[in-house]
Amino acid sequence: MRIRTKILAPLVVAGTLASVAVAAPAQAVPITLTSGHVDVLDLDYNSGALVLRVLDGTGGTNVERNPADVIFRVPLAAKTTSVPGGSEWAFLGTGGTAWILPQDNVSGLLWAGWNADEVADGVFVNDEMTINLTAVSGPAGFSIYTASGGTPTVLFDSGNGLPDAQTVPLEHTHVNWGFDAAGTYTVTFNVTGNKVGGGTVSSGSKQFTFEVLNA
Repeated sequence: MRIRTKILAPLVVAGTLASVAVAAPAQAVPITLTSGHVDVLDLDYNSGALVLRVLDGTGGTNVERNPADVIFRVPLAAKTTSVPGGSEWAFLGTGGTAWILPQDNVSGLLWAGWNADEVADGVFVNDEMTINLTAVSGPAGFSIYTASGGTPTVLFDSGNGLPDAQTVPLEHTHVNWGFDAAGTYTVTFNVTGNKVGGGTVSSGSKQFTFEVLNA
């Protein structure tokens, strides 16, 4: 069982603070995450609500954060100039250059994924959720993919039109996050689930900011 600390909104009545002894004080925002483990999309289902947050493990203790309070930094060390030239890699743009947060843990980079393993089994049909990428604002294309044996499997690609959707198991997963150029990207996700017994719930749309550096 992971230990989570929730960052509370600044306006909370004193009585509420006193009753939640484990809560951390309000965090000055935004906070920039630069390296280590992070679940960009962290799902919880509580009291009939599907909640989408960031689970920040970069400091050794897992902290739940509002996506609006976080900047994900993609440093120059994430830049590659050797993207394969085959058509299956065209989603990373042209010219052979991209910035990639890898699916494997690499020192100095964010190890980014998503997580829904704390959602109880039997809540959603087939124990699955659907991740919807609805908008990307930035200097170039954004993608999420996995790779095995030099072959990519593209999950999301802003370059071929949005929205994109993927239905995935309720589990903890790491993937590659690709950016075709340096600059600031605002990426909008929402997550939905079909409930056992009927009905669909949604996390609502959340925006995530990535700062991709070229120096």
